Amino acid sequence: MAAPLLELTNLRREYPAGDQVIAALKDVTLSIEAGEMVAIVGASGSGKSTLMNVLGCLDRPTSGSYKVAGRDTASLEPDELAELRREHFGFIFQRYHLMADLTALANVEVPAIYAGQPAGARRARARELLTRFGLADRLDHRPSQLSGGQQQRVSISRALMNGGQLILADEPTGALDSKSGEELMTVLEELNAEGHTVIIVTHDMSVAEHARRIIEISDGEIIADRLTGKAAPPPVTRPQPSPGSSGVLAITQRLTEAFRMALMAMNAHRMRSFLTMLGIIIGIASVVSVVGLGQGTRAVILKQISSIGTNTVDVYPGKDFGDEKAGSIHTLTPADADALSTQSFVDSVTPTATTQVTLRYRNVSASGTVNGVGEQYFRVRDMAMASGKVFDRTAVRQDAQEVVIDDNTKRKLFGDNGDAVGQVILLGSVPCRVIGVAAHKDSAFGNGSNLNVYVPYTTVLGRMLGQAYLRNITVRLTDNTPGDVAAVAIVKLLTARHGVQDAFTFSTDTIRKTIEQSTAALTGLIAMIAAIALIVGGIGVMNIMLVSVTERTTEIGVRTAVGARRSDIMSQFMIEASLLCLIGGGLGVALALGLATLINNVASENLRVVISPLSIVVAFAFSTLIGVVFGFMPARNAARLDPVEALARE
Repeated sequence: MAAPLLELTNLRREYPAGDQVIAALKDVTLSIEAGEMVAIVGASGSGKSTLMNVLGCLDRPTSGSYKVAGRDTASLEPDELAELRREHFGFIFQRYHLMADLTALANVEVPAIYAGQPAGARRARARELLTRFGLADRLDHRPSQLSGGQQQRVSISRALMNGGQLILADEPTGALDSKSGEELMTVLEELNAEGHTVIIVTHDMSVAEHARRIIEISDGEIIADRLTGKAAPPPVTRPQPSPGSSGVLAITQRLTEAFRMALMAMNAHRMRSFLTMLGIIIGIASVVSVVGLGQGTRAVILKQISSIGTNTVDVYPGKDFGDEKAGSIHTLTPADADALSTQSFVDSVTPTATTQVTLRYRNVSASGTVNGVGEQYFRVRDMAMASGKVFDRTAVRQDAQEVVIDDNTKRKLFGDNGDAVGQVILLGSVPCRVIGVAAHKDSAFGNGSNLNVYVPYTTVLGRMLGQAYLRNITVRLTDNTPGDVAAVAIVKLLTARHGVQDAFTFSTDTIRKTIEQSTAALTGLIAMIAAIALIVGGIGVMNIMLVSVTERTTEIGVRTAVGARRSDIMSQFMIEASLLCLIGGGLGVALALGLATLINNVASENLRVVISPLSIVVAFAFSTLIGVVFGFMPARNAARLDPVEALARE
């Protein structure tokens, strides 16, 4: 003998109420066969709604057993109960419980989405059901645009979407006028004639009389179970929905629909969504801008460092800067520069001797610095010429009175439009012919308005200073030569030549590394501060999503009632949180790019923002990660909502 469709044995459902426990159902034993039309009647508080919730697998009994087609529901996991509700049950609620943001057609489609039915098939069936119940011209109307009777017909269509072998109707006529109520009961009788098992929960005995069996309940106990004698209607067969997809295709369809529903939810609350994203926008824009500002500042500083020479090492007499005996050390000579030039790691080298003199041209005079340098100086310092040429090795050997002037000296002595090349100027009392003008070059050191001229070091030593020793030697290293390694080798060579260590080195590579470390540390510090804004934005997302879960509790309950798995609910809220953060991240990056463009166009050359593609990728990754991390708790809370409690909230 086949098991009854529904079978309850000694079933109890108890609820805690303060220090007491209230029994809503007391040892209920009941069986319902497939194809019956049953009315459960009772006064308010009698336990009839609790019984319906247990029958619909929306609630679990405290003790006893409840079997559906021989399957004990106590052993079923939440997703297995969801499968029962999705594939076999159909709910008609007193308050309709339609989703306000969806059209009538979309509301009816919801159970089929969770069943994995293809979009075309489910849309066709939803249209067929709504047309059957006289709503062909209301397919695109939202619940607020429908009357109570029309909303209840949408609810019935939704209950039948996946077949609805068992129809559970909770006070189906409670919110309808008498005419609409009669029409609804006629529809339920027709559904019973088609083979659907119909269970109606009502307090109205006139409604119950439409059923062929009436079960009366009072104080949680069944006090009567009788047949009405109503004749069974002739059977009618209607086509059933096609089975849904399975496997990867079904998962893909569900995720696609979850994505679509997340977009609809965001669109329905655009202002709230924007305010939620605002924290992410500010956080991402702050982090990207700060990192870009740090990178731009570092690039500017490194460019300025390069102005004093690319990967150079300066050699000075003494133990270190501030050595009191450095002035009495005269062992650093041009021969040392020649010796250094033979080393494999040396690209070019120049001796240096300097003095301060008065520069004169006709009736114009100014104080300037005379730099006695070698012919390779201009390569060592990576200096370009605006006009003319540089002196050569022959000029150095002959103590030539040739001079290269910088652009400041040219403007001071010759004016902005004067031609300096070929003219003779006085360096103190020494006349020299100008053979070239150096191009302007920003320097990270010294005053950019100083006047500098460059002559062969032999001229300075012999004609101006009357000495044989040098102020310093500058070495340009070959590419990829570590500055610290080269500095050690230079000191070792000079110590061997002088018999004592009386020279020290200063490397631009050291400056470069120090500044890179400092700017990186500063950028990291400021980025961490900006990241706090990002974290605050993430917390804001979590808070708003938690509020959203609270606001949409009834919607979650409806989705669960029509068969949504926990993973379906969780994926929808996770996708929504991730989309909020991802879109916020995109807007934040766009804001950062706009700020960078504005700063680079308006600010001075010493303030630059350089936003790298990597920072943009990282920003998107972090915004998505924030959505996942801070969206997890609200999504989990939504997925774990008890359907019967969720439906009870308004």
